[in-house]
Amino acid sequence: MRFVRESTKFASLFAVAALLALVGCTKVAQPEQSAGTDSTLKQVLQRGTLRVGDCLTFAPFGFYNKDGQPDGYDVDLAKELAKQMGVKLEVVNTTSANRIPNLQTSKVDVVFCNFTRNLERAKEIAFTNPYVVASEALLVKKSSGIKSINDMANRTIATVKGSTNGDEVRSLNMQVKIQEFDSSQAAILAVKQGQADAMIEDNNFLAYQASLDPDLTVTNEALVPLEYNAFGVKAGDQVWLNYLNLFLFNINASKQNAQLYKKWFGAEPRFPLNPQY
Repeated sequence: MRFVRESTKFASLFAVAALLALVGCTKVAQPEQSAGTDSTLKQVLQRGTLRVGDCLTFAPFGFYNKDGQPDGYDVDLAKELAKQMGVKLEVVNTTSANRIPNLQTSKVDVVFCNFTRNLERAKEIAFTNPYVVASEALLVKKSSGIKSINDMANRTIATVKGSTNGDEVRSLNMQVKIQEFDSSQAAILAVKQGQADAMIEDNNFLAYQASLDPDLTVTNEALVPLEYNAFGVKAGDQVWLNYLNLFLFNINASKQNAQLYKKWFGAEPRFPLNPQY
């Protein structure tokens, strides 16, 4: 009986030793070694080019200047980010509707495009801290007699596809026709040509547009709670998100962001980036 027990013990030890040897010879893949898990930050630095999605039909945030080059408030921010990263900048013309798809398919590294943070969008992408704050108002012809949203019953409001503005109008439960356009410039043109009675958009953007056309004006109202606009990035990339948040902290602490805002909008930022609760 003792011989059987000793044999069993040696057999067990041999089996354990063989298992350990097998494990020692087996290479276990490390997730961090996979190229697919590299942060966008690392990819941008290795590529040497930062690809920023910007809406270049949304002056003064983004537009093409007389030389055909991207320009505007968001473009200046993108230039500063690329400068601090030590890489070249590629501005990719983007629409409201393809902001999220372009991030998800890695056509761009980050989106600066009047991107309002909300919980629905946050199911698909991630947002940085805010860099500009706005509310909503209406752009109308001075001759229209429209003073507020209350004058819009049975009239047409122009919105941009992919924006939150259509949902905001619907939430008012008014008898209003919503007409969607591919770009902000197309929506503005619809107001000028009488195809729409008003356009709803951020008050920052509308004030600038009204300053360019003496026939247009902006209603003096805040149709929705304040909207906190941020940079959009692909979900799950915390390293890239941390870097961008630190960039925003630095340009806000140095007042550089406020200076760029005043350059393009002709006034100091109206709302604080960090509200008091």
